[in-house]
Amino acid sequence: MQGADPGTVRSAIDDRDPLPGTGGFAGERDGALVRDVLGRYPLFSEAGDRSTWSADPTDLDEPDAVPAGHRRDADGESRIWTLPNPDPYVDDERAVSEVRGAVLDSVDGVDGSPAIAFSGGVDSSILAARLDGPLYVGGFEGSHDVEAARSAAEALGREVRVVEFSHADLERAVPEIVRATGRSNPMDVQIALPLYLVAERAAADGHDRLAVGQGADELFGGYAKVAKAPDDPRVEADTVRGATREVVTSLPAQLERDVLTLRAAGVEPVAPLLHDRVVAAALRLPGRLLIDGEERKVALRRAADFLPPEVRDRDKKAVQYGSYVARELDRLARQAGFKRRMDDHVGKYVDSLLD
Repeated sequence: MQGADPGTVRSAIDDRDPLPGTGGFAGERDGALVRDVLGRYPLFSEAGDRSTWSADPTDLDEPDAVPAGHRRDADGESRIWTLPNPDPYVDDERAVSEVRGAVLDSVDGVDGSPAIAFSGGVDSSILAARLDGPLYVGGFEGSHDVEAARSAAEALGREVRVVEFSHADLERAVPEIVRATGRSNPMDVQIALPLYLVAERAAADGHDRLAVGQGADELFGGYAKVAKAPDDPRVEADTVRGATREVVTSLPAQLERDVLTLRAAGVEPVAPLLHDRVVAAALRLPGRLLIDGEERKVALRRAADFLPPEVRDRDKKAVQYGSYVARELDRLARQAGFKRRMDDHVGKYVDSLLD
């Protein structure tokens, strides 16, 4: 069983408790495969043979992912856990206090000193302020993430190790990521590339774990499409709180990609902002503590009052854009003859690298 002891998982099954106080889990219990409600650990069985399973899809001929929150055995598949939908906090001060307590308990509870993926945003700065491991940022020369990480590290009194990407790195890493994740669409590849290259450097430096701030954007209202609800066609919900819940349900697919990417690079991810206690606190936030005008992740920023204001209040770009990976992968595609006028020109370039 990945992520939790078998006794805790059995109790969660018996009680139908979706948030039993873990950082997620997946594996076999009492003859069945189970995966936590947010799918924080990947789990696959062989298509047509549910008795053959693995956390690594490359171990199987036809891997079939166990859906988050489900139980799968020889007789079939059923949902055990559903994401809670609690009433929102009424008192804003109490809400922020609950978020602060959950975040600090989770981050401070991380064992040892894992390396830290650091972009200079509020999520990774929380980790950098509370954990002792070295900070790593990756990107092309002059990229937003590298500059933001340097300035944030200086404000925190930390040093950051810069992993400078090259075109050769992208060309080499793309097939490795596709092989590990089974995904070749450009968006997944663009997101996975910076994670893979930073994790690869951390592993080369002797680290076997990498702390990441994943989940914070989904849980705390970090996306523009959430801020624009109901006017953004990318979400169906008609409120900020509903849109936040909608993007939280997208986490299983994202986390499967990210965990497999990081493991392929040689590290095990540590994601304290995805602990059950943080999830439970975030799910109770009212819309005004998620988005307030132009400010996103309101409650998380207020809870992170131990950070310097210039770090706590800064926005960040999505990793594929902040690192310039999306831009440079597009450049490589065009240089290889896949022009933008072509349909899915970057996808065709990715496929060419696999060939």
